[in-house]
Amino acid sequence: MSVHDLHATILHLLGLDHTKLTYRFNGRDMRLTDVYGELIPQIVM
Repeated sequence: MSVHDLHATILHLLGLDHTKLTYRFNGRDMRLTDVYGELIPQIVM
C-alpha cells in the first residue's frame, strides 16, 4: 500500500472521486493522488 492508495481510499470514503479532483499548478493539471492511487480493497471477515 502506498500513500497514493491511502489518499485515494480516504477521498473515496468522503464521497470524492480522486481521478476528477484536479488543481492547476504551474500550468499543469495535477491530482492529489498523482497518476497512481488505487482503492484499498475492503477485507470482509
